[in-house]
Amino acid sequence: MKEVLRRYPALHRTAAYGYHSVLDLADFAMRRDQDLPPRRLRFIGNGDFRQVGADFVAHAADLAGLRPGDRVLDVGCGIGRIAIPLTGYLDDDGSYEGFDVVPRGIEWCRRHITPAHPNFRFQLADIRNDEYNPGGRQRPEDYRFPYDDNEFDVAILTSVFTHLLPSTVRRYVAELERVLKPGGRCLATYFLLSDETRRLAAEGAALSEFPYEGDGYATTNPAIPEEAIAFEESTVRQLHADAGLPIESVFHGAWSGRDEYLSGQDVCIARKPG
Repeated sequence: MKEVLRRYPALHRTAAYGYHSVLDLADFAMRRDQDLPPRRLRFIGNGDFRQVGADFVAHAADLAGLRPGDRVLDVGCGIGRIAIPLTGYLDDDGSYEGFDVVPRGIEWCRRHITPAHPNFRFQLADIRNDEYNPGGRQRPEDYRFPYDDNEFDVAILTSVFTHLLPSTVRRYVAELERVLKPGGRCLATYFLLSDETRRLAAEGAALSEFPYEGDGYATTNPAIPEEAIAFEESTVRQLHADAGLPIESVFHGAWSGRDEYLSGQDVCIARKPG
């Protein structure tokens, strides 16, 4: 059954929508999580929605120096998983900008977050994406973030580079360098390949494997590479260095089967010099 759902994404989405609609009814009846988006509208992966968001805000504070008065950029903001906990962290001097390619995520955030927090703004990126935004007019590898140079203190990207091809990752890192202030920090998650991850996979310890090689990446699904993409750690470090946004620390994730980890994916902290 899992293989059928994987081969037919539309069927998978329909089944998931129905299942989560039932959970939404239970949440409503029990008056539970009414401040969160309905489960049927969430499209950003597994895990406890509230806890994952809170964890990444804490990671941004502890590892990337996020402060309450900072200006924050959330690339691939989804349906507010990072924005919601940030509303309780940023103060009146702080502000937030998020963008995503999925219309329903941006619409929900605009209706439910911005009215109560006008310093939180959301934009729909008109980027072509075969699954989420097939009518998008811009190629992702050409996209220019809709913000000025040197505008943000901190940028956050959770499970974004794990779904982008190398040319788009290269473009996004260059754009991050452009919009961050000198000294600005970036927290981004990746699947990073190395001799260690291959050893763990060979031993059967890995929770996720990337057996199919592409041009500069590996994937779980050659038919839809963007389903999940991994890169060589050395390649990612060089890409960031070339863009002027060098990685200063890496905290490896549980996906590879390591005994010690910070989160599910590998967390990279990069800093713009200055």
